[in-house]
Amino acid sequence: MKIICVDDEELLVEDAVATCLELPQIDEAIGFSYPDEALAWLGNHSAEIALLDIDMPSMSGIELAAKIKALRPEVAVIFLTGYSQYALDAFNVHASGYLLKPITKERLAEEIAYVASVRPIKASERVVVRTFGNFDVFVDDKLVTFKLARCKELLAYLIDKQGSSVTRAEAFAALWEDRLYDRPMQKQFDGVIRDMRDTLKQYGVEDIFELKNGTMRIIPAKLSCDAYLFFQGDSDAVNAFRGEYMSSYAWASITEGYMTWKKWNR
Repeated sequence: MKIICVDDEELLVEDAVATCLELPQIDEAIGFSYPDEALAWLGNHSAEIALLDIDMPSMSGIELAAKIKALRPEVAVIFLTGYSQYALDAFNVHASGYLLKPITKERLAEEIAYVASVRPIKASERVVVRTFGNFDVFVDDKLVTFKLARCKELLAYLIDKQGSSVTRAEAFAALWEDRLYDRPMQKQFDGVIRDMRDTLKQYGVEDIFELKNGTMRIIPAKLSCDAYLFFQGDSDAVNAFRGEYMSSYAWASITEGYMTWKKWNR
């Protein structure tokens, strides 16, 4: 694996690079003292992991992580900092790990092992769905962005159903909970479905979604999903699950609880 280390203190960069190179998983480690240099390098090279200091003067690690994810969404981010209050911001940019200074070789090895374990999906698959932690969809290694949050949630709900058909009313009840499914809301929900289909069409993957005879579903055979691999007994996916599944959605808690139970009762 290839890793980049970014810290505004040169000695800390050198220490981080040296520590990384002691790990058998790391084939190459490259250090940068300036975030812009790291971004420029990533414009022409690839890496599996970015180890970023959060508290940097020219650009914070949180800002740098967001730019890295926009440029190369496949790069896993591990934050390095002396301040635990940054943890929430770290997870908001979909960080894979969070280490407090001073780091040890053992703790870094644990985080890198975790990053490696959450990559069980075949690179040959065009549509890749991540459900462990937050929910995200990638097409050809690019993060799919949705016009509306409800569009993304609808797709997440259908992914959770693992190919089972659901009615509009069932999907609406999950997304809006106690709201009445009256005529105005039916029209609003039809707009959500339409926008979700348009987004999938924009990325050239509309065939993963099927709307037929008043019901809708996702076609599992046309995508790769960490949760599906988990239920198939894939050891990498089972090890990658840390008790968080589609964390943004309340309706996902049932599946999350079942997965937690299943992991510890294998």
